[in-house]
Parts: sequence; C-alpha cells; structure tokens
Amino acid sequence: MKKMKIVHVLRGTFVALMATMLIGFVASCKNDDDDNIPGAGKSHKVVFKAIASSGSDIDVAVYGIDGNPTTASSLSGTTWTSPEVTSDAGAYGANIAVGATGANASSTLKVQIWVDGELKKEGTSSGQVLSASASYTF
Repeated sequence: MKKMKIVHVLRGTFVALMATMLIGFVASCKNDDDDNIPGAGKSHKVVFKAIASSGSDIDVAVYGIDGNPTTASSLSGTTWTSPEVTSDAGAYGANIAVGATGANASSTLKVQIWVDGELKKEGTSSGQVLSASASYTF
C-alpha cells in the first residue's frame, strides 16, 4: 500500500513538472524577439540536487531544461546530484521534481537548482511521503 501511495504522488509530481516544462517551452517559443527573454543568448551550466533527512530514501528524480526532461529512477540514499547539464543559448528555464520515502512524519526533502555555480532555487517537502519540486527561469 505504501509503495502504491508513493507511485501516485510521483505520478502527480511528474505531471505537474511536465506541465511546468511545457509552459516554459511554449513561452520561449511564443516570442521570436530573443531580446525580451531573460537569459537569451547565454548558455548555462545547471546542476540539480536533492537532500533528504536522515533515514529517508530518495526514489526518483525528474529534471531538465525547457521541454527536455530526464528521469533518474531506482535511486536510494539521502542525497542525489545530477550530472551537469548545459542549456542551449536562449533556453527558458530549469525544472526538477523528486520523490522520496521519509523515515517518519517529520522527514524532509529539499531540491535545489544550481545555475553557473550559484544556488538559484529551492523547493521543500515534509512528511513520510515526500515530493518536492522547483523551477527557475534563466
């Protein structure tokens, strides 16, 4: 039962992340004048991270730039870091969603988006079924 609950939460998180990525992609395509898009003309080095409290277990991460998500599944442990991703020049934004199982009701999960070596955005979750997400616009 616990596994099914996590799967349902992760599906919901994945759908929300995909909708966010799609909105970012559509917004970046709507305007042909790149001068009005934040970060236009620059590529960025992006790293995604997840940190869970002691005794928790990170299960899955979905992360990416604009409409190009990557899924890392069958994860375990209290920390996870993506490989460095280089965005295309003019990319709109970065997104991450992570699911984890907490050790107890006071467990926490934090996700982070690092851009060009600087922490730009964090998202958090607490409880036994953990689902955290964050989005950052360049």
